[in-house]
Amino acid sequence: MGKLILLILGLSIAGMSLASASRKLEEDAIATRDGDLVITFVGHGSLMFRHKDKVIHIDPVSAETDYGRLPKADIILITHEHFDHLDIEALKILKKEGTRIVMSESCSDKCPGGTVMKNGGKIDVLGYAVEAVPAYNIRNKRPDGQPFHPKGRGNGYVLTIGGKKVYVAGDTENTPEMKALRGIDIAFLPMNLPYTMTPEMAADAARAFKPGILYPYHYGETDTAELVNLLKDETSIEVRIRKLK
Repeated sequence: MGKLILLILGLSIAGMSLASASRKLEEDAIATRDGDLVITFVGHGSLMFRHKDKVIHIDPVSAETDYGRLPKADIILITHEHFDHLDIEALKILKKEGTRIVMSESCSDKCPGGTVMKNGGKIDVLGYAVEAVPAYNIRNKRPDGQPFHPKGRGNGYVLTIGGKKVYVAGDTENTPEMKALRGIDIAFLPMNLPYTMTPEMAADAARAFKPGILYPYHYGETDTAELVNLLKDETSIEVRIRKLK
């Protein structure tokens, strides 16, 4: 019986991996002052950006797609060390000569050789300005009282791409640092419970820093329609729903 259960589980996982590999990934193209920013919605917290001749992967995880079918990375950004954001096997596939890996300090033990950014840090990577925004829980905690994401361990990132400011929040709640952001053109806010935000938290943050385009991502089973409804009167914010469970 035990072997049968393991066989069924193995087949199930293999089926999910095959489905992820063959799934057509959605893309949006957004005009910048020097060419389109093409966003590929890989899945969960994994994204790919292409701009001019550069490819930027964010939190690539093999369970979300076959990375052997995607272009290799000029830049890889890793928000934090959890398995659904840091995947060494995906990094091996995507790395090429000259690939720059930027990560939070919590990733450094698992991924030596990258550039560590602490909360609040600002650097230039291959001509793109990158700022690390604190990503952490305030309310949502484990049974032992510890937050799922303690302050100081994870980064969100603001990238300036062709004059557009793109904020990828990582695993976080609606923190004061997030709500203090200004001039964000495109934002990705996580919305899966109990680890990140409720739709109400995401809407609260969006009302504060008013991104031009808002993509909920990393949203698990959360109903994204709730966020759309909460922000229906915010005419300056366009909420776009893409497949990013």
